[in-house]
Amino acid sequence: MTESAVKPTSPVQAPPVVVARGLTKIYDTGGNQVHALAGVDVEFHRGAFTAIMGPSGSGKSTLMHCLAGLDVPTSGTVHLGRTQITGMRDGDLTLLRRDRIGFIFQSFNLLPMLTAEQNILLPSQIARRRIDQARFDHIVDVVGLRDRLGHLPAKLSGGQQQRVAVARALLNAPEVVYADEPTGNLDSRSGAEILTFLRDSAKDLDQTIVMVTHDPVAASYADRVVFLRDGRLVDEVLDPTAETVSEHLLKLEA
Repeated sequence: MTESAVKPTSPVQAPPVVVARGLTKIYDTGGNQVHALAGVDVEFHRGAFTAIMGPSGSGKSTLMHCLAGLDVPTSGTVHLGRTQITGMRDGDLTLLRRDRIGFIFQSFNLLPMLTAEQNILLPSQIARRRIDQARFDHIVDVVGLRDRLGHLPAKLSGGQQQRVAVARALLNAPEVVYADEPTGNLDSRSGAEILTFLRDSAKDLDQTIVMVTHDPVAASYADRVVFLRDGRLVDEVLDPTAETVSEHLLKLEA
């Protein structure tokens, strides 16, 4: 056997799902310019759960909105896979968000006249997309909604409503799910259940999840935390704990 035959091959890391390069966002507030983002370079890989953190006004939400195509950066680029979303026309961007991105918001955003099941299925039905019944059943069982599918949102607890929103975001296997303070309206137990499911979804469903949060405990569920200050990416932590996240935040706010 030749020497080359026994050499281990280096694992090839898959390309990132989301890539931002040189991202800036400048707001003009009556003659004063506010640099919400000041040249952010960041990327997110498949199967990873990443939290974005930073002091108030650091640019967390602005970054997520630019990454998701909900806001237009002043300069720089955002790619979803091989698609550059910066510069896309509004109609194309709407279709991209519908077909390739999932969203989870603090406010749940459920339609009150639809049952839990109807809320979960609605985006697929609007897009006239075939429902993957096996995936639907798996997600519903994992989030514990099987006996709540026929209930209207008003008959569900806050935690159950957010589980509906999470199931809706994950059903179509989007390339990335953006979660904006997803546990902000939940009690600690319900929040922990949602965060555990998001963490498990990244691993078990190979799902890319990007979450904005101000809560070190919530961030500790992620694989990685990136920190912003004054619109710049200034630090990151792998395998975070609530303590390490808190320490980094204190340093940023000092």
